[in-house]
Amino acid sequence: MEGIVITRRMDVKELRRLARKEQSGRVAARLLAIATGLSGMNRGQAAHLSGMERQTLRDWVHRFNEEGVEGLRDRPRSGRAWKIGEADRKKFFAVVEAGPDPERDGLVRWRRIDLKGWLKTECGVAYHERSVGKLLRRLGYSHMSVRPVHRESDPARLEDFKKTSRRKSRKSSPDMRKEQPSNSGSRTKRGSARKAR
Repeated sequence: MEGIVITRRMDVKELRRLARKEQSGRVAARLLAIATGLSGMNRGQAAHLSGMERQTLRDWVHRFNEEGVEGLRDRPRSGRAWKIGEADRKKFFAVVEAGPDPERDGLVRWRRIDLKGWLKTECGVAYHERSVGKLLRRLGYSHMSVRPVHRESDPARLEDFKKTSRRKSRKSSPDMRKEQPSNSGSRTKRGSARKAR
């Protein structure tokens, strides 16, 4: 590779073998990019084939020279600091876990916009609706939710309805006439030798 020297003593076959065994697709792509550069291709082409910029490949080569294959792994990121403190997080967690009170809140399930308003009034912190979703993900929640239950539905009546509903029988009665199979897709008859005039 022009401009950069790979100082680790590994040949192209070894790098490709490591890339095949690698669990992380990102690390495997970086290994293959370095192997492509070692095989004689210039840095621009090797980077292009691997879906990265020349400068990015150069940075990965430097990390590979210093740390080996482990240097090609993504380093943990700290992320943005919480806007709310530990006590407010616990309170928020408890509110989400308990769910809304239909009589007090007028809701059957929390939406991000509702939780945004709760955070503003209770904790004095302004979050964007998307950020509320990120906050929920950081706390281990997903966007999936159970189907809401109507407040006027009666669980006892629902159970009675389930018990008294007739089950559909899969067996056909002996009186039912069997349907003939469809003729679509069957062979066509050979046309007659004479042409119609």
